[in-house]
Amino acid sequence: MSQVAERARRRAMMWSLSVAVLMLAGKSLAAWLTGSAAIFSDAIESAIHLVATGFAGFSLWYASTPPDQGHPYGHGKIAYFAAAFEGLLIAAAAVVIAWVAIEDLIRGPELQQLDAGLAIIATLTLVNGGLGWYLIRTGRKYNSLVLISNGQHVLTDMWTSLGVLVGVGLVRLTGVLWLDPVAALVVAANILWTAGTLLRRSLGGLMDRADTHTTYRVLEVLNAAVEDETVANYHQVRHRRSDDQLWVEYHLMFPGEMSVREAHARSHDVEAALHEEFPDDQVRVTAHLEPRRHRDAHPPDHTEPSDPLHELSR
Repeated sequence: MSQVAERARRRAMMWSLSVAVLMLAGKSLAAWLTGSAAIFSDAIESAIHLVATGFAGFSLWYASTPPDQGHPYGHGKIAYFAAAFEGLLIAAAAVVIAWVAIEDLIRGPELQQLDAGLAIIATLTLVNGGLGWYLIRTGRKYNSLVLISNGQHVLTDMWTSLGVLVGVGLVRLTGVLWLDPVAALVVAANILWTAGTLLRRSLGGLMDRADTHTTYRVLEVLNAAVEDETVANYHQVRHRRSDDQLWVEYHLMFPGEMSVREAHARSHDVEAALHEEFPDDQVRVTAHLEPRRHRDAHPPDHTEPSDPLHELSR
């Protein structure tokens, strides 16, 4: 990771932590002033977000540490654990919010000082919207799943706050108090949906699920190498991602009479093209060089592993 990218990531995470503390303090004050279940649900979500942001900050640091003897592929996989951890915390927050809202529906809510509470939540919503946009933009620019997940959580917090504003605003306008716990239940459902999204993404990363867009970009580079006769053909293409590190494997085929030196030089040209195709990633390539006729590369009793990208290969 470049120093510029590392500084940008750390700066974004420091902003996220600082704003998370502000959100928790502000929303807790608003919940205490109003007694609103909807605003309380917003404060609970912010408390969970603060804990998750702290873990995300640690994950961002740990993912940036260089490979070692015990982790030769680096530590980027922790980004997916961070996303899963945040998703589980969000799901737990949804359960707590739903419980409080149902209790309020049963016993009847008691609300006060709604104007002050609405003013606080409206201000914090604007701040969260700006922060979420900044985190996701920075995360996509520097390929940081930690920042993207954290930014999505912040935007979820923003939408939660907007839902609270609408619900409590309707209570303020109509005097119908049961709208407040109903708004809290809607908030809980929205948070639960976000938790599911984060968990699915983290599971895909931990299982090395291949991204379709990345697959086609890799194949475009290899197809171009065949068309300009840099290589005769290719097969056994695989790739996986670990945060901003992209690991690519493939077999390249060359004319049987070509020297190893020339084949290696051409293989290096293909690798350079991949680096140009993915300028924001740390691309790690493993290439296996073979003669053009595939059966000449392996003995007759050799069983080749199945190729999940065979149908997309040439």
